Amino acid sequence: MTALTDSFQTRLAQGDEDLHRIQRLRYDVFVSELGADGAMVDHDQRIEADRFDPYFDHLMVEDETSGQVVGVYRLMQRDKAAQIGGFYTETEFELTPLLRSGRNLLELGRSCLHRDYRGGAAMYHLWRGLAAYVLEHDIEIMFGTASFHGTDIATLAEPLSLLHHRHLAPENLRVRSTNFEPMDVIAEDAIDRRRGMLAVPPLIKSYLRLGGFVGDGAYVDHAFNTVDVCLVMDTHKMNAAQAGHYTKGLTPGGSS
Repeated sequence: MTALTDSFQTRLAQGDEDLHRIQRLRYDVFVSELGADGAMVDHDQRIEADRFDPYFDHLMVEDETSGQVVGVYRLMQRDKAAQIGGFYTETEFELTPLLRSGRNLLELGRSCLHRDYRGGAAMYHLWRGLAAYVLEHDIEIMFGTASFHGTDIATLAEPLSLLHHRHLAPENLRVRSTNFEPMDVIAEDAIDRRRGMLAVPPLIKSYLRLGGFVGDGAYVDHAFNTVDVCLVMDTHKMNAAQAGHYTKGLTPGGSS
């Protein structure tokens, strides 16, 4: 799949050179900006990698003017997860409700944008590329971890509590943190909803607008310097108006 609009091209990575370009952007964002680390992070080469990378499809947005990779998303279907022994998300969340659903699953992860392209068109093209992939592969459930920067639950009490009280997944989709940190730190009637939502990262808010939910409990990832929640979305129940913004002109099979 390849889509070219204005100066942006959205496509799946092909080969090691594309993957290394993606991993270098991830290093700039996750390691240099946000303080992440990991066993396979290569500080000399400025590459952020892990053992799951070879099993993912890597969606990338390039600025055709500069030739720079400016946005990335990694995507894994169930057959690839079986090859490596499970989804990345299973290192943090217990996924039994999804695995038993019998529905076509897609794991999302490692989404980021180059700092100079945030708040602009690059994010739209990244999500439109994701929409084309979902249509092409008839994906029914999307899920993956999304992060708050930092590891102090107390400082994140209001946004986490807001997510728990207002956006908790229904029981049939309710995954649970394996190293459980309660998210209902503050009673619902004590939350300043506006202030709490302002503290929710933009990526999580985008999922919520589309009709996504969060699982039960947060996971503190000290190596990545984040507090993670698990986002779950049933593609058949997405907000039609919001989804239409990204799917306009696309047809099942992923073409436009």
